[in-house]
Amino acid sequence: MYPPMRCAVSLAALLVGAVPLSGCQSAISLADQTASVVKPYIKPLVTPYKIDVVQGNVVTREQLAALQLGMSRAQASGVLGTSLLVSVFHADRWDYVFSFKRKGGAIESRRVTLWFEADKLARIEADELPSEAEFVAGLKGVRETGPLPVLEATPEQLQRFPVPARATAASAPRFVPSSYPPLEAPSSQ
Repeated sequence: MYPPMRCAVSLAALLVGAVPLSGCQSAISLADQTASVVKPYIKPLVTPYKIDVVQGNVVTREQLAALQLGMSRAQASGVLGTSLLVSVFHADRWDYVFSFKRKGGAIESRRVTLWFEADKLARIEADELPSEAEFVAGLKGVRETGPLPVLEATPEQLQRFPVPARATAASAPRFVPSSYPPLEAPSSQ
């Protein structure tokens, strides 16, 4: 198609598409009016999904009980994990902050502060902390499943399975290392 012809066809398509769109303003205002009438009835039925938000270091009563005065920084970090808040100005103080926001509820915050002297745990301050079971039960996505099953087989159950043959030294595959060239050339002295 020649360029002037292409321009004419494009202009015609634009005009044909613009004519139906000129009535859209009235359609939009009609949709707004309908939505204002229907919205109060639908809003309680349809709500957006909101998740429980956990932020920070979750510290439980069991973890706090495992801490002992005199522990090194590495041992305390092994029990509670790495602190999210370590101040450059207070190098001997670690703050473990944890917040939890449930759907439609207020934000719950907990704090544990550790002080070190000569790289040994000297003092602990903590808010009232949940136990591990209480924290897990507080999560909405966790369903109560009842008692945990016993993960131990009875002798009768074990007899149903064949005993694997033990490998002997003669039947085991032999590992023969490959000979590799030396990593460094021998020094000539």
